[in-house]
Amino acid sequence: MAMKQEQFSTEIVNRGLENSGPNAGSFYFYVKVRPRLPDFLSSVNLKYVKLGYGYMLSHSFYFLVAPVLLVILGVELRKFTWEDFDQKCDVTDALFIVGLLGLILYIYLDLTPRSTYLVDFACYRPPNELKISKEEFIELARKSGSFNDAAIEFQQRALKNSGIGNETYLPRVIFSPNQKITLKDGREEVGEIMFGAIKDLFAATKIKPKDIRILVVNSGLLNTTPSLSSMVVNHFKFNHNIHSFNLGGMGCAAGIIAIDLAKDLLLAYPGAYALVVSAEAVTYSWYKGNEPDMLLPNCFFRMGASAMLLSSFRLDRWRSKYELKQLVRTSKAMDNRSFQSIHLREDAEGRQGISVSKDVIEVGGHALKANITTLGPLVLPVSEQLHFFTNMLFKKEKAKPYIPDYKLAFNHACILAASKKVLDEIQKNLELTEEYMEASRKTLERFGNTSSSSIWYELAYLEANSRIKKGDRIWQVAFGSGFKCNSVVWKALRNVGKPKLSPWIED
Repeated sequence: MAMKQEQFSTEIVNRGLENSGPNAGSFYFYVKVRPRLPDFLSSVNLKYVKLGYGYMLSHSFYFLVAPVLLVILGVELRKFTWEDFDQKCDVTDALFIVGLLGLILYIYLDLTPRSTYLVDFACYRPPNELKISKEEFIELARKSGSFNDAAIEFQQRALKNSGIGNETYLPRVIFSPNQKITLKDGREEVGEIMFGAIKDLFAATKIKPKDIRILVVNSGLLNTTPSLSSMVVNHFKFNHNIHSFNLGGMGCAAGIIAIDLAKDLLLAYPGAYALVVSAEAVTYSWYKGNEPDMLLPNCFFRMGASAMLLSSFRLDRWRSKYELKQLVRTSKAMDNRSFQSIHLREDAEGRQGISVSKDVIEVGGHALKANITTLGPLVLPVSEQLHFFTNMLFKKEKAKPYIPDYKLAFNHACILAASKKVLDEIQKNLELTEEYMEASRKTLERFGNTSSSSIWYELAYLEANSRIKKGDRIWQVAFGSGFKCNSVVWKALRNVGKPKLSPWIED
């Protein structure tokens, strides 16, 4: 029972004096009981620790073998002197040795996994006429006639505690009275934000559409025919041999999945450029009903999109901003509670919307815990890992296991800006400082929850404030329907100054 209670948080709410009825003049209060993230310190699932070390060993094979071969080769060469080569080798032998060494070097470089570089990225900032304050949101929602008084009051309370500011962006068509949202409305919105982000990226990198060989587009709800990736190909007139992919229905964690897919494709097509686009159409996910669990997405989701240019070409390292170091994906879809925590459904009156269950905080916490436990062996310093295993082997009975300090593994954190409550819980459980949470909180306030592109607005915030230094490691983590939690770690290849184009820099 004690373990079960740890999954909830309580809050006493004072409603003041009762004005009427038999209890008039008495103080009236109630107790809120909410689910929260599981206590990360209570247990560690060794299955995910083992999985993390499995990733590390498989990726380190080539780097462990190479030094051994070089040592053996060096020892053998030390047996010979220059006179030996001068007397025993003619020009043909010398050319043969050089060719052999060149072949060995070529085979090694060909077999060694190529690094994936993030050349640059861009985030779209909608026009100022689409800015909306929380007060205007409620006013337009009331005038739309789509919601009853209880639904308006619920959204008002949700916005008050959301962490969202008064300069986020929403298309006004969603508030139009008696107007049904159409597929055309969704296409127009997603086209504006996708094309805007891609144009900014092309302007920053001087890359032309014909240079793109791989295209991956992800969007959670809007899935059209032709696909969104085909919309991009058609708009920018990419070459006919473009390898395009469209990921749909994978929620806010899909952006990192798209990066993972692009990384694998770059291994198959070395020397190519991959364009990854993350977007979400708020218009098409807007709910015009009164179910509380379906009203929450209305309050948090806002317009936004990002575009990322990736390369595995070794010479691109010198012009790229970041190198991909680790990527870990965790899925909890095999668990029914996790699978049903976020889903698209229709209410009793047939109105479609995204339903967010009360279990989402708890199941999200379990997914996050599994993900960072797998990620730990890949990123933590050796000293922290030794401390962890020493504590695990010799800890006293009933004592909580030592949880490594993840702040030692990263210089910056970009945590999906889902809501203030989610960020508060993650900060508390991982014991992160305000400095680590700053980018996520500022992004939530300025742009709201832009779904899978949110983590890129956060990285853009760090760049705009000149926080990124050469060698810094940046942890991006996102979670979404399924339930999924995905992490990617980037290493800065140089000091990154303020970019000329940034959603955080006003024109």
